Amino acid sequence: MNSTYQTRGGGLGVAEGETMDDVRIARAALSRLFEPMDGVGTALVEVLGPVEALRIAVGEVAPPAAMTAVTAGTEGAHRGPGQHGSARQEASASLQTALERWRPRVAHLAPERDLETIARFGGRLVIPEDGEWPEGLSDLGTDAPLCLWVRGEEPLPDTRKSVAIVGSRDATGYGLSVAGELAKGLADRGITVVSGGAYGIDGQAHRGALASAGRSLPTVAVMAGGADRYYPSGHEDLLREVARRGLVVSEVPPGSAPTKHRFLKRNRLIAALSSATVVVEARWRSGALSTARRAADLGRNVAAVPGSVYSANSAGCHALLRNGATCVVDEKEVYELLAPAGEGLVEDPQGPPAPHDGLSLVDLAVLEALPMRRGAEVERLAVVAGLSEAEVRAGLGRLALEALCERTDEGWRRAKRG
Repeated sequence: MNSTYQTRGGGLGVAEGETMDDVRIARAALSRLFEPMDGVGTALVEVLGPVEALRIAVGEVAPPAAMTAVTAGTEGAHRGPGQHGSARQEASASLQTALERWRPRVAHLAPERDLETIARFGGRLVIPEDGEWPEGLSDLGTDAPLCLWVRGEEPLPDTRKSVAIVGSRDATGYGLSVAGELAKGLADRGITVVSGGAYGIDGQAHRGALASAGRSLPTVAVMAGGADRYYPSGHEDLLREVARRGLVVSEVPPGSAPTKHRFLKRNRLIAALSSATVVVEARWRSGALSTARRAADLGRNVAAVPGSVYSANSAGCHALLRNGATCVVDEKEVYELLAPAGEGLVEDPQGPPAPHDGLSLVDLAVLEALPMRRGAEVERLAVVAGLSEAEVRAGLGRLALEALCERTDEGWRRAKRG
């Protein structure tokens, strides 16, 4: 086992005798060999680094040595002196099962070809060893992706300046309108909108961000399949524009199919790439809720847009709000969630001032006792207001200073306001 990876942790860095190209090719191959969130594969990379992990996974290195290394690195710290034997047996069985699982794909590995394919589409492979690797992905721990296949020219955005906008595919007109306005408003403020490229809320979030004239990266679409294919096909033109002006991202290599389980696993990337997740519309079992749960698990802000209590499309949003999500209705309130402390705060909406604003209870009682047209004497006002005559006189003096009352030949009345 190479000590460089052992000391740095997470399988990061370039070991002695390796190059960045070696590491990049290894991660490209592993992304085709392993399914996303493969626990055993992640453990190999964590302990041994991607180059050595690949040699083991394809059978170039005998498993027994690898089993000992993985056991020492992942199990030893959690077991007592008498438990190491059983730990090694468990690791051995787990790795052996994984090797059997990976074997059918070994003959199909062609990482150089995959790298050429993504380059042909104007993209690249970004790995954790690169400077542009988003720090937010490290919060996923062992669920972090091995690499990201990126289509587009811009660097990956800063997690702190990114917001996920997600929701139902069968969105209502209300949801589409809100999603578009939120996305455009955030993009205008220099925030990157992250979503999944699907029909409904996702697509509208991308459109809204692309409608912005801001100079920052407008939007990122995280795919469940390969970045070389636009899915769904009905969004080909939209995703093509996202790739041209923003980024299309995937953790699986070119040509990979967008299967159901990959959609579910993809949601964690949307959450991790963003400092806040906003759910615009979601039914009870919407996939958008899994993104929100992932964001909450990562300690990120989760917000939801309220909808009609009669709309099934907002039932999931209302459940999130009931369980502690932040209620947001415009981009200002979303921006407040990720702005530095004390910045971007939204002022409470205020209507036009009313004549009685700021009055004490006594003065308010006097004001309400005043007639609108014909005047009334202090004695009569005291009866109506339920105050002493002295309190009424003092109140009238204060109201007169505010131009809220006036003296006439018939007595006191409310002042006429233009």
